Amino acid sequence: MAKRKHTHRKHRLLGADNPALIENPAGPPLPAACIHKICYNAQDILSAQLTMQEIVNWQPPAGHVAWINVHGVLDIPLLQAVARRFKLHPLVLDDILNTEQRPKLDTYPDYLFLETRLFYYDTESMSVSSEQISMALGREWLLTFQERPSGSFEPVRERLRQGQALLRQSGPDYLCYALLDSLMERYFQVLEAINEDAEQLENQLLDRPSPEDLQNIHRLKHVTIQLRRAVWPLREVLNSLIRNEHGFFSPQTVPYLRDLYDHTVHFTESLEAIRDTLSGLMDIYMTSLSQRVNLEVRALTVVAMLFMPATLIAGIFGMNFNEMPWLKDPDGFWWAILMMLLIAVAMLLVFWRRQWLSSRRDS
Repeated sequence: MAKRKHTHRKHRLLGADNPALIENPAGPPLPAACIHKICYNAQDILSAQLTMQEIVNWQPPAGHVAWINVHGVLDIPLLQAVARRFKLHPLVLDDILNTEQRPKLDTYPDYLFLETRLFYYDTESMSVSSEQISMALGREWLLTFQERPSGSFEPVRERLRQGQALLRQSGPDYLCYALLDSLMERYFQVLEAINEDAEQLENQLLDRPSPEDLQNIHRLKHVTIQLRRAVWPLREVLNSLIRNEHGFFSPQTVPYLRDLYDHTVHFTESLEAIRDTLSGLMDIYMTSLSQRVNLEVRALTVVAMLFMPATLIAGIFGMNFNEMPWLKDPDGFWWAILMMLLIAVAMLLVFWRRQWLSSRRDS
């Protein structure tokens, strides 16, 4: 009996009511599904594409590791043909088609099934998109399912073509590790891009903060939340693989899984550091905004204080009394104006000495 975690499932087997399964929202329509196989051992490597009719009765060469990669999850008959050939459980096919799964690991008698995510970061919009990567690991084969073609696995293919000794001499378990490691490298690339954007935001906030900067901070915080939701379950998956209770990984591969787990820990710590930085940027923005408001209030206060003596003098001479100094003096009006100006100039000098007239003040 397969060991399986029960989660809330969104059934979209046909994908007819879900545009995200039919079309890439950020680009052109997804290409048709295709099957690409690589069979290798220490001596040679064979690479070719397979049709749906060929995969049903296809057999890998003896003594070779078989890696079957399927691009696209829309061709239901093709996926069903792959599932029949490798005797995949119907629930596995359902998980492949439901592309909003969290990273997880399911154990079946003849294979392991795991899911993870691949992220793409857009520096222009400061947003992240993702696709689901599904893997089924057997004793002599590895199946991978991608929503669309991408270069995430190309470094592993290049290592196979160049005859990288350890990869070519190992089984499908090490190939599975190598693919997971390549995905983790993509995670760190996304993390580096986010960190660079956070540093640029910090410089902008210190120079001239704007409401757009606040929106960008919120976008980056949302991206870090998405990454964290993907990496934390992946750590659980790697923990299960390291325990190797199923026996699908050789003792030689387990140490590499531990190293990969350490990478996820480092990624999580770096992600938390960026989240703390973004929280600090939020504080900087609010402090800068408060400082700008204080400067504007101070400017208004200075203007109001300059007019207060003039208002007082005008109020005194406007009182309804018959006998007042300068009231009947022909130059009384000009003396009052001169008094107002002198007091205003004196106040300006005081404000200038206290640096209330400058927009920036030394600490």
